Amino acid sequence: MGVKGLQGFVENAIPGTCVQVDLREMAEQHRRAWPGCVPTLAVDGMACLRLWYSCQAWVHGGQWREYLHLLEEFVGAFTAAGIRLVFFFDGVVEDDKREEWVRRRLRVNKDIARVFQHVKLHGQQPGRDLLCLPSGLATFSMFALKSLGQETQSTVREADYEIASYALRNDCMGVMSQDSDFLIFDTAPYLSVSRLQLDRMTTVRLSRETLCHALGLRLCDLPLLACVLGNDAVPEQRLQHLRSKCMAEHRRKFSQTPTHGKVFAVAEFISSCHRPSGESEGIARLPLSDVDRVLLEEGVRRYLLPGQRSPWVNSDSPSPPPMCEMGRFSSADIMQAAKERHVRAEGFMVYNILYGGVVECSNTLEDEEERDLPHQALLYRPARERLYGLLLPAPAGSSPAPAVKEWFVFPGNQLQEPDLVSPVLLGQPGGNPDLSILWFGEGAAVTALRVTAFLAIFNLQDFTEDLQQLETPLMAVALLLIYISLQDSHLSLEDVDAYLSQAVCVRGKSYTELLCTRVTVVDSRAIQLGSLFVRGLAVLIAANSACGFPFRSDHLMPWNTFDGLLFHSKYLQAHRGSTDGELLEGNDSWVSLFRQLRELVLSVCSRRGKAIHSAPRRVATGKPTGSEDNLTEKRPQHFKDPGPYPTPQSYRPQSRGPRADMQECGYRPRSRRPGRQRYRLAPRWPQYPNPRPYYP
Repeated sequence: MGVKGLQGFVENAIPGTCVQVDLREMAEQHRRAWPGCVPTLAVDGMACLRLWYSCQAWVHGGQWREYLHLLEEFVGAFTAAGIRLVFFFDGVVEDDKREEWVRRRLRVNKDIARVFQHVKLHGQQPGRDLLCLPSGLATFSMFALKSLGQETQSTVREADYEIASYALRNDCMGVMSQDSDFLIFDTAPYLSVSRLQLDRMTTVRLSRETLCHALGLRLCDLPLLACVLGNDAVPEQRLQHLRSKCMAEHRRKFSQTPTHGKVFAVAEFISSCHRPSGESEGIARLPLSDVDRVLLEEGVRRYLLPGQRSPWVNSDSPSPPPMCEMGRFSSADIMQAAKERHVRAEGFMVYNILYGGVVECSNTLEDEEERDLPHQALLYRPARERLYGLLLPAPAGSSPAPAVKEWFVFPGNQLQEPDLVSPVLLGQPGGNPDLSILWFGEGAAVTALRVTAFLAIFNLQDFTEDLQQLETPLMAVALLLIYISLQDSHLSLEDVDAYLSQAVCVRGKSYTELLCTRVTVVDSRAIQLGSLFVRGLAVLIAANSACGFPFRSDHLMPWNTFDGLLFHSKYLQAHRGSTDGELLEGNDSWVSLFRQLRELVLSVCSRRGKAIHSAPRRVATGKPTGSEDNLTEKRPQHFKDPGPYPTPQSYRPQSRGPRADMQECGYRPRSRRPGRQRYRLAPRWPQYPNPRPYYP
């Protein structure tokens, strides 16, 4: 939730509340206090995203392989210190938080508009003061952490509450976040993410006990303090009249009111309302209207963890908020499996559709002035309609399933109300496949059914045999390019070449090699194409979840399919008329694979009546005069620097030798039947029981 102004107050006005701590020492103290218990931190994943994404390039769609390496460094530092991490990510947006969610999304839209203005004016990435995290970063971070062997959970209610509950229930050594609500919850110590020094394993602990001592309050008073000051549950303007009275009384007593006098004034008011021990105080005693009392009581209850009570309200912590009733469209087994997969961060979107009938998508780097490219929310809507139709089929003889409420952010959408999107059946012979068979069935026939259903979501089931000839990561790229092209997106042949050449090249590059990629100028349209593709990968993951996982999830992840900076460089090359050999960096096996992929994409589109034409766009040929290369900005000191970059050489051939080309980068044909071949990429990384690619 977050308490207005409290974090700054604690950091600046209360000496001793913020104390630097050594995490190794904390872990050792925890081991002594809890013998046999592994020191554990409950980590607020959403609060860590800006810390984790310290990649110098951010505007191009994401440097995903580098990002995975940075996450591995983060996890490795705590593992070396003997500290277990449990990560939590927001899995739902509760109804009473929607208003604040919308405000934040509209505010970010303004920042995105400034990003595109800067790019068009200067031809370069803005500084980090305008940093907009890559699309889907939270979603892909969950899967990335799981691939690194970390316990990761997606919440089914307000994330702060679940994190605080877990930390209390499991005797965690701390909660790592950047949210003042963790000063209010009576749970494990609150540790600051923003003050974390990973190389020294130190951070700052914010002490709720010291805060209470300075304000003359009890721990049980903190929830009331938070609500009167204003948070997501009790809007700040709602109780302005009460705070004004508190301030007036405070000024009457103190001629000089400190800068943070509001917090002192409210705390003084709460303290004055205390009753003798054993006598209930109750919010009913406060000078408020009945409506404000109800709102305040509900706000206080939100901070009560299981088993906790408050003298200010008459009941225990609240039950999980009810969600829309969609269960009549699915069996109990399906509903239970959807919830379990959601909590384990194994699926995406499915739980939200089945339980709440509500989905949302945050901001995307989209140019409001771009007319040729449809916004991602609209471009992928037909696929989502069929996804909803698979998950919410109307039983025979019953009324159709209700529309799913979509809160999708895109330029021009003021989010005043959700878009209502009706489910659409897949249109396969015999109707939709049974969800129970897709999720729980076994055998080759069920596997084939899952693949067909997956492709039917994108209306490409007629080309199952063509697409299955490819390894999964390249199948994902080809499928998305075909889908985008068929949605009347004005995708040109040069755009297709850029997408495909980067998809082939990225498979043969380590993250350190990708760090060497440079672009001479940043193009606004290429930015939007990069984000459009990454959003498409999220739709693929949702479809894979809904169809019972016909493909391994890690094969659909961006670190196996996409690098933003590499795509940007290929886009500039393709639109300047580079040859296939130049696009593929002089690697003959890459050129061969690239041409096969392009032929497949163009052939499928042609069979659907869509011709993709060459339409080279005018792009700048060099860095604008006087501009600085933003890729030289310093990496935040939380992570080790990988060392000096090699001398940048744009699009230089990789010296690998013929054997490396065949085993690392090339595809070997395997005959399926006369006239057809299947291309497989030789494994680049060893396979672990919990698959985790290692990037040198």
